[in-house]
Amino acid sequence: MATPSKKSASKKGSKSVSQSKRAGLIFPVGRIASKLRKGRYAARVSSSAAVYLAAVLEYTVAEILELSAKAVVQRGKGNRITPRALTLAVRHDADLGSLLKDVTLSRGGVVPKVEKALEAKKAKRAGKKASATPKV
Repeated sequence: MATPSKKSASKKGSKSVSQSKRAGLIFPVGRIASKLRKGRYAARVSSSAAVYLAAVLEYTVAEILELSAKAVVQRGKGNRITPRALTLAVRHDADLGSLLKDVTLSRGGVVPKVEKALEAKKAKRAGKKASATPKV
């Protein structure tokens, strides 16, 4: 009777650890790896490519959620992150704004903006009205 090798004995005692857990990430590294392979972006895809992509996606999502939460608190309209809050957060951040400049968020609206010419016109009118009213 053959004795089991050290390699197989050590395998039986240990639990399997996910790639995400090994990399210290929340996003699913295995699923991203399979999507990269099925997408046929390249003939061969390294295992570290999926880890890197998962880390980048996780960081980007964390950044967007953090900015959106700040936007919700600043507006003072509840405590829920809405598509409007996402839009305002992305458009007011320079880096995310340039990254997502061609992206349309459904139900996000637009960033409020008043043209400078209209602001000057309004200020002029307000100045005329103040000078036209007699002081008692």
